Amino acid sequence: MSGPTLTVCRGCCCGRAEKHPGTDHRAQLTAFQRGAARVRVVDCLDACERSNVVVVSPSPAGRAAGARPVWLGGILDDETTGDVLQWVADGGPGIADPPDFLDLQVFSPSRRVRAEAEL
Repeated sequence: MSGPTLTVCRGCCCGRAEKHPGTDHRAQLTAFQRGAARVRVVDCLDACERSNVVVVSPSPAGRAAGARPVWLGGILDDETTGDVLQWVADGGPGIADPPDFLDLQVFSPSRRVRAEAEL
């Protein structure tokens, strides 16, 4: 698959019913896995204060256009999950603009966190 890649945090805070009891974390991960992207599940992206964290990495074409991975926090409901899925289906970073609402979810982690995540 040559499209974007989703890195989905499912560690100490993200994906935990104890922290976000109103979110169906299993259904969210299933939706991501059935979407138009490769999905990589990681234990912790060290941005716990922004859980649930999803990183949308560009496709090769998106990288060629200058795109970098986009970190999203607070991906907790069907609407934001759907926005991520739609953006990926449209081509993701460097190819398509994200849905407007996702702009509120974008954040920049520290260089240390990005390096440790290898994104």
